[in-house]
Amino acid sequence: CAVMPVIRVLFLGDVIGQSGCRALFINLKSITKKIKADMVIVNGENANEGFGMTAEIMTAFFKSGVDVITSGNHIWQHKEIYPYLESEDKLLRPENYVESLPGKGNCLIIKKGIKMAVVNLQGRMFLSALRCPFKIGRETARRLSRETKIIIVDFHAESVEEKEALALYLDGQVSSVIGTHTHVQTADEKVTALGTGYITDVGMTGATDSIIGMRHEEPLVRFLNGIPKKFEVAKKDVELQGVFVDIDSVSGKCKSIERIKEALK
Repeated sequence: CAVMPVIRVLFLGDVIGQSGCRALFINLKSITKKIKADMVIVNGENANEGFGMTAEIMTAFFKSGVDVITSGNHIWQHKEIYPYLESEDKLLRPENYVESLPGKGNCLIIKKGIKMAVVNLQGRMFLSALRCPFKIGRETARRLSRETKIIIVDFHAESVEEKEALALYLDGQVSSVIGTHTHVQTADEKVTALGTGYITDVGMTGATDSIIGMRHEEPLVRFLNGIPKKFEVAKKDVELQGVFVDIDSVSGKCKSIERIKEALK
C-alpha cells in the first residue's frame, strides 16, 4: 500500500521591522528549498517598524512564499490593516480576541493535496485580559478536527508557564503548539506524550545585536530613567529563527520538531 506523506511545516518567529523583512524576502525561498518545507507560517505582527502590519508588507510576505501570516497584540497598531483582516483568509489575528473585532483566528489551507489548519491564540498572563485561550483553543481544535487532523497553533504569549500549560491541555488534539512573542529562541523543542510538537518560543526574524530586535539606546533610556522613548528597529547581525515540524498526514501527530537559525546572506 502507498505510504502517506509527512508534511513539513516551516514556522518563522516574529519578523522585526525592515531588517527582519529584508532577511525574510532574501532568504525564505532558499531555506524552504533546502529543508523541503511544504508550508510556511510566519508571525508578522512586528513587521512594520517593529509594531504592526501594513497591506504592503502583507502582500510582500505572500509574494515571497509565506502561506499563512499569524500575529498577536500588535496587529491592531495600524488601522489600515483592519479591512484585510476581514478579506484575507490567510492573515490571522488571535482567535480569543472578542468576536466583534475584525478578522479571524484560524484558517484552512491545502498543500500537497492535504488539508491543514492554522490557529492563532494569545496568552493572558502579562498581556490583555482576553477570552480564555485554553477554552477557545480546545473548542477551535475540536471544530477544525472535523476538517483535518493537522492543526498548527501559534500561541502568542509572554509566560513560559502559560505556554507549557496550553501545550499540555491540547496534547494529542493539535499537531503543534508553537510559542511566539518574546523574540528569544528557546531550546526546549520536543514532541509531547500524545504527539504534539512544542517549543516555548521560536525566536525572531530580526537583528540579534539588539534588545529583542530593537536598538539598544531607547530601551536602556526607559529602563534607566523611566522615560518613555520610541523604539527603533536594530539592523546588525540579522537572523531568521524558527522551527520546522514534520507531521504525519493521516494521524496529524508530530513526528519531529527542529530549531533553525539562519544568518542573513
